[in-house]
Amino acid sequence: MPEIEVKQADVTKLEVDAVANAANTELRHGGGVAAAIARAAGEELERESRERAPIGLGEAVETTAGDMPSRWVIHAATMELGGPTSAEIIERATVSTLARAEELGCRSLALVAFGTGVGGFPLDEAARLMVGAVREHSGPTVERVVFAVRGDEAERAFRAAAEEE
Repeated sequence: MPEIEVKQADVTKLEVDAVANAANTELRHGGGVAAAIARAAGEELERESRERAPIGLGEAVETTAGDMPSRWVIHAATMELGGPTSAEIIERATVSTLARAEELGCRSLALVAFGTGVGGFPLDEAARLMVGAVREHSGPTVERVVFAVRGDEAERAFRAAAEEE
């Protein structure tokens, strides 16, 4: 099981091997974290995203991270364009992101709160699902997972989930 950290942080500035993006199936980066990642990474990420799209719900694909300090952005489809998400999709997207990080040889990964922005999914439940998926992960490569969250409510939710036995 990877070491788990929770911190309020701008995911685009973290020095980790890969950062996760809560994406839509079309890999369009119009709002929220996806837009911030697209702005920070630059045009290369947009071009690579267009080439990789579409992907299925719960699936994950990588692009390079462009101008960000990380090497990769792993885009996990947590919803259709503009649509809601579900517990099953969030859990599957987290597992897919971890699997992709393993395939890329990542030792460190930053995850964001999947489905809680545009997707409107409850923070506490997303935290429980995502932390649970990280705890169950048993790959040999990923050693550290940072939950990069925004705001006190998100930090409390992910810390509480991480501290549960």
